[in-house]
Amino acid sequence: MQSHDLERIAKLVLRELGAGDLPVTVTTGDQPDRWKVDVGGSAPVTLSIRAGAGTTAQFVRTQIFEQYSGR
Repeated sequence: MQSHDLERIAKLVLRELGAGDLPVTVTTGDQPDRWKVDVGGSAPVTLSIRAGAGTTAQFVRTQIFEQYSGR
């Protein structure tokens, strides 16, 4: 999984959740296959995503959905 893939998935999930077109920044995390997804807007949030080689978009989508809607 690459950062541009995560960014694309995150933007789609945020639109699905009704958040609109928020700015999204993806950076590597502190461990292998860990990513930080910073979501901007009026209430910024940072999501921690596990995604490596072979990770499906659905797995990433589920993580983003659960973390963003559970904030």
